[in-house]
Amino acid sequence: MAQNAAGTMLLVVYLAIIVTVIAGTWKVFTKADRAGWASLIPIYNLYVMLKIGGNPWWYLLLMMVPLVNLYALGKMYIDLARAFGKGIGYGLGLWILPFVFFPLLGFSDAQYRGAGGGGGRGGGGGVGSHSSL
Repeated sequence: MAQNAAGTMLLVVYLAIIVTVIAGTWKVFTKADRAGWASLIPIYNLYVMLKIGGNPWWYLLLMMVPLVNLYALGKMYIDLARAFGKGIGYGLGLWILPFVFFPLLGFSDAQYRGAGGGGGRGGGGGVGSHSSL
């Protein structure tokens, strides 16, 4: 009986984590003016994340090559974080702990700044930049 209850509890926790990641990813996509449902489609969601971060589509091909895929995925997540004004550490968090960092990014006040963080020349001036501090 206790084994059945433990299994049920584990399933509930697992489903809660999945729903949290899906909701966070959906919000990240909608913040970047992309269709939220695109986060649900395997492979296509990677393509959309590549575009949000400003990476070329052929990185999808790199993701099929062993060891090279680690570079492609890492760059995709880091550039995705930069598109929202976050740093390398946040990008690594998106990669390693997506169940924590996607909901944090999706439900926070972070705004999409475009590929590369939208800094460009002269940069700044966007939401979250405090020149008066």
